[in-house]
Amino acid sequence: MNAWAEGDPLEVAPRLLGAVLTHGGVSVRLTEVEAYAGPDDPGSHAFRGRTPRNEVMFGPPGRLYVYFVYGMHHCANLVTGPEGEPGAVLLRAGEVVGGLDTARVRRPGSTDRDLARGPARLCRALGIDLAANATAPDLTAGEPPREVSTGPRVGLRHAAERPWRFWSTGDPTVSTYRPAAPRRPAGR
Repeated sequence: MNAWAEGDPLEVAPRLLGAVLTHGGVSVRLTEVEAYAGPDDPGSHAFRGRTPRNEVMFGPPGRLYVYFVYGMHHCANLVTGPEGEPGAVLLRAGEVVGGLDTARVRRPGSTDRDLARGPARLCRALGIDLAANATAPDLTAGEPPREVSTGPRVGLRHAAERPWRFWSTGDPTVSTYRPAAPRRPAGR
């Protein structure tokens, strides 16, 4: 694992922008990420402690934490924190820069801009599923963006106001920001 991809998730996240992730014959240049700070972050899967699902978040750094969400999508995080201290960066979006034909087959009907625009789409384009959990990704440093923007993370109910989402300013492959939907009272 490269030293530039290890450390505090808030420091690693913007450094990952421009990096190239290769998996399943496809390469994606990362354009959007979100930091998650473990036990100090109510938005993190590790906020309530270690579980079989989040075990990989506790290190060592440099592995993927892949999880299945909504019964249909995979999402991938890069574990960044030192052994025993959970911290990760969600890989939210990117531009397919290699293996375009393979990505198009995996995401039929998508425009090239939308092939990896969002965390589930990114995983689908790359062919990442639960089999990639706890594996070391093929991740190389790339050209950093000219400008980095930051704002709230997408879809969180807890700690949503933290500006821990980072993206390449003006890049068309960055996903659309959506706050969490308000919860409806039970029985209504």
